[in-house]
Amino acid sequence: MTNIAFIGLGTMGKPMALNLHKAGYSLVVYNRNPERAREFEGLASVQLASSPAEAARKADIVFTMLTDDTAVESVYLGEEGILSVCRETSGPRPRIVVDCSTIYPVTSQSLAKQLASLGVDMLDAPVTGSEPQAIEGVLTFIVGGKREAYEACVPLFDAMGKKAVYMGESGAGANAKLANNMLVAANLASLAESLMMVQKSGGDPELFLEVLAGGGGRSGMAEMKGPKILGRDFSAQFMTQLMFKDLKLAGRLAESLQVPVPMQASVQQIFQIACNSGWGAEDMSAIAKCYEAWTSTKIGKE
Repeated sequence: MTNIAFIGLGTMGKPMALNLHKAGYSLVVYNRNPERAREFEGLASVQLASSPAEAARKADIVFTMLTDDTAVESVYLGEEGILSVCRETSGPRPRIVVDCSTIYPVTSQSLAKQLASLGVDMLDAPVTGSEPQAIEGVLTFIVGGKREAYEACVPLFDAMGKKAVYMGESGAGANAKLANNMLVAANLASLAESLMMVQKSGGDPELFLEVLAGGGGRSGMAEMKGPKILGRDFSAQFMTQLMFKDLKLAGRLAESLQVPVPMQASVQQIFQIACNSGWGAEDMSAIAKCYEAWTSTKIGKE
């Protein structure tokens, strides 16, 4: 049986690791905040590690799901990081490392190059979906790296998701994830604008969601975030501040490619305003509050 390490047990990482456990894999888990890792105490075939290095040393394949580039570089390059184990000339070490974080593609490619020099394959495999999809095990993995490493990990992707799409060489998954999140954020902003227009004109925004579901305006954002906006449920499934971070990365990537992205720039500003207004830790659907503030109108029924 393949031994798996999972590093990063936050909103997404915890349910992903639990789904691997449910699928029968032996796990070693690590989280920078040990309180989250303690939730795995007592589970059969699960060990708790005290550092990324210890977790990597006990695994054939390592998964990481972390907040941002800084966190990823710390876990990989730190004194007790994953690469410290891969540099050891004797003893066990992983053969594949899979990073599911949403980070800048150049960061991912740099880490992949360093690991390759040590004989370890790395996949960039960010996911589409948020906490509910992670819990249900219906994520989609967007994967870049060596095809052979991807094929070896397909059973693990299947345990955590409904689909894995191989995009190409190292960085291809990270590039596609930023493009995906740019579109998601634009859809969400358009949804908030449309709901406000219906609300302000005296219409029923709940019925409007039914209209969207039956036509060309339907989208995942309307289905998932429309009810949250109308129900004023801004509990975080994917935080506003994390989407803002992803939009900044997408803008940086677009600039490096000399691709004009005027819609991205506008949507990034809306997310900046939402974060500045104190809603960064709320669900990204909280950007609807920007439109409410600008119009002095609440979306939804009284």
